[in-house]
Amino acid sequence: MINYFGKITLSIIKPDAVKNGYICPILIKTFNAGFNVKLIKTVKISKNLISKFYEEHRKKYFFNSLIKFMSSGIIVPMVLEKNNAVKDFRNLIGNTDPIIAKKGTIRNLYATSLEKNAIHGSDSNIKAIKECIFFFPNIINNIIKS
Repeated sequence: MINYFGKITLSIIKPDAVKNGYICPILIKTFNAGFNVKLIKTVKISKNLISKFYEEHRKKYFFNSLIKFMSSGIIVPMVLEKNNAVKDFRNLIGNTDPIIAKKGTIRNLYATSLEKNAIHGSDSNIKAIKECIFFFPNIINNIIKS
């Protein structure tokens, strides 16, 4: 896994983008930006499990709303690979607020609001590893095999 530090990130296509049919356009933008999809799945996640994923936000005003939203439908978590994966993917997805996200970013194109912002991307290399393991516990074996 050490060889993958800085080279992988976790992305989650959120329920709003899935519902609105944006999985393929988001994947195309991701591929065109030079990312390789190492692992991908669709899942409907429970409130309990997604609460663990977003534990760091538990005391924030938006936590309950975030948990309700993320557990409201299908999500598409994926492990993406590229040098400088976290930084490059954060640039690709844009600001959390789609109104101020740069033109052409994923959130500018596909988000409907600050809360329903279409996509998650890890915000640090350490969190990327932890988040990838959260959704893909056998990530080391899966990546080594690919």
